[in-house]
Amino acid sequence: MKFISPKIDYAFKKIFGSEQSKDILISFLNAIVYKGEKVIRSLTIVNPYNPGQAIALKETYLDVKAVLADGSIVVIEMQVARMAAFSKRVTYNLAKGYANQLTKGDDYPRLNPAIAVTITDFKLFQNTEEVISQFVFCEKDKKFTYPDEELQLIFVELPKFQKTLEELETLADKWIYFLKEATSLQSIPETLGKISEIELALNLASQANMTVEEFDLVDRRAMILQDEKGKITYAEEEGRKRGLQEGRQEGRQEGRREGRQEGRQEGRQEGRRQEAIALILRQLKKRFGEIPEAIGSQIEDLSIERLEVLGEDFLDFENVEDLESWLSRDRRSF
Repeated sequence: MKFISPKIDYAFKKIFGSEQSKDILISFLNAIVYKGEKVIRSLTIVNPYNPGQAIALKETYLDVKAVLADGSIVVIEMQVARMAAFSKRVTYNLAKGYANQLTKGDDYPRLNPAIAVTITDFKLFQNTEEVISQFVFCEKDKKFTYPDEELQLIFVELPKFQKTLEELETLADKWIYFLKEATSLQSIPETLGKISEIELALNLASQANMTVEEFDLVDRRAMILQDEKGKITYAEEEGRKRGLQEGRQEGRQEGRREGRQEGRQEGRQEGRRQEAIALILRQLKKRFGEIPEAIGSQIEDLSIERLEVLGEDFLDFENVEDLESWLSRDRRSF
């Protein structure tokens, strides 16, 4: 037995948004939103998927909408690849679902809470390893919540989920495992089969229960999604390469600038040293006559700092032998 990936938009809509999906969606939402508590007992799926109507390739049926028994609006969405302004789009869809409850002239008390459950096949929040993240309005400093929890944003990041089949504990674990690993299963595992709603979801995802037309459509949708992810990966890789190239180029340019600066500084330093050597040799020659070549070579090897010291000390010398003694002591000291 093989299963199609729930991450494919067509399959996601069929599993969670068809007429027979109510129990599946109730179990899933209770697991993700309410940590397994049976808070939701009934709901209505808005614009349910009709298996008799093929989804055109140009359409994107990535979301499922439902209205809970208390009137709350829930939007469930699967996002398999990154996109520009993704977080803004999620917030916009939540706000739109909330505001669209009212028509002109309706009173605000008729508004019911709205919840957005977004499943991503990529890491969205880099500063946490939590698989499920839940956001509500709260005071920025004191962190107390807004009086009415009218809007909630809930994210499920599939790549962060690393549990094996044997490690599954909670209902949320089992649903997330289903979303992430369904295509790797060869049959319905006992751990998942014990949950009747997950068993039903796996049966809906079974290739054996699909028509030829449905299977062909799913296959094409999978290829399109893979191509889109490939384009994103390629763009990210090209951007990384360009960044490296630009970084290397900037590094070379900076290196050249630093090299020129260092060269100029070293040139000025060496110029000062040569001037000091010439000045001291002239003064020594004027005082003691011709300076032996060996002594001259030792003087030419001195640093600018030692030359400055020699420029002061030689005034105390009585003869060339004093100069030789000074140079000898200098070599032992440095």
